[in-house]
Amino acid sequence: MSNLGLNITPATIITIAVFLLVAFPIHEFFHALVAYRLGDATAKLYGRLTLNPIVHFDPIGGGALAVLMLLGSSFVFGWAKPTPVNPLNLRGGHRGEAIVALAGPASNAVMAIAAAIPVRFIIATRMDVPSVVLQVLGLFIQVNIILAIFNFLPIPPLDGSKILYGLLDPRTAYRIRPVLDQYGFVILLVAILPIVGGQSLIGIVVTPLIDAIFNLLVGI
Repeated sequence: MSNLGLNITPATIITIAVFLLVAFPIHEFFHALVAYRLGDATAKLYGRLTLNPIVHFDPIGGGALAVLMLLGSSFVFGWAKPTPVNPLNLRGGHRGEAIVALAGPASNAVMAIAAAIPVRFIIATRMDVPSVVLQVLGLFIQVNIILAIFNFLPIPPLDGSKILYGLLDPRTAYRIRPVLDQYGFVILLVAILPIVGGQSLIGIVVTPLIDAIFNLLVGI
């Protein structure tokens, strides 16, 4: 911890690097892969059907994650460059678009579960490992849980909005989609701004859920 109150620790720096180099590319790769499997090759044509972190990097989204983690925020979010998808090419129409959208947050959930396995083993066996290893794994699990829940929110431009449209009947989706798409960013901005005791509305609502899922995954 620096004199400026920043959370500049080896675990934080390593976790940021892992998200920029691994987790964010995996999230976008799965969007691209599922879209490709459902008949849309747009992402592949743009060179996005890859795990190469360079092609997925978004300076604003990556910067947001880094800044929030370095500030020690209790609610962290960030994003990579959105994967291009043409819904008209997808088998299943709006249902196919929902499946493509679901692939991103689902990948975050899988990564959280995968990282929790060694943590459970270390705790159960009381294995002596460097503290930074547990710290990185813990942060990786926590942030992936946050991103999975955050992306499931049915607010554009988050993945959850497309999942919502796919669950609704086409007529209802046609009516509400223009409204949500127009005002979604404003709604999201209000939800993530720290306006209540230094916490965001989303943070207040989902933090207990995040803690409960984290404890369930690592077995504490």
